[in-house]
Amino acid sequence: MEKEILIKRGETRVISLQKSGVYSIVLEGPGAEVSVFGAFQAEKSEIINVQVIIHHKAPHTRAETTLRGVARDRGQIKFLGRIIIEENCGNTNSFLTERVLLLSDSANAECIPDLEILSDDVKCSHAASITKIPEEQLFYLMSRGIGRREAEELIVAGFLGEEQK
Repeated sequence: MEKEILIKRGETRVISLQKSGVYSIVLEGPGAEVSVFGAFQAEKSEIINVQVIIHHKAPHTRAETTLRGVARDRGQIKFLGRIIIEENCGNTNSFLTERVLLLSDSANAECIPDLEILSDDVKCSHAASITKIPEEQLFYLMSRGIGRREAEELIVAGFLGEEQK
């Protein structure tokens, strides 16, 4: 099921994604701005599948989309991010970042950024990465008396932008 969110002329919204799904975010009026953030964790054999479509239908719009995920055990994460900028939508800025951290050799991830730009005078970019925690980061924390599991959890919390409780 696709969830469509309309951002009207001059409106600024912050959207937090928390579940798998297809999200279509339409900036339909000049001055519309949106900031989208999603943080996900897949464990055991859980599958997280998130598709975000940012559709600029008016000039002078701005969007920033950040998707982050952590997969452990046999968890799977798939991010598909798409930015569409229609014709005659100049002075538009849109940025997409997809990052996944793998915590086991059995975990799996896929990041697919896509841009469809049909207008001039735009700033648009995408970035995608899938990585493991560098051993140097774990070593640093462990050399300060923190156990490996707790060190991993601290790094994961920082990566996802969560506060430690």
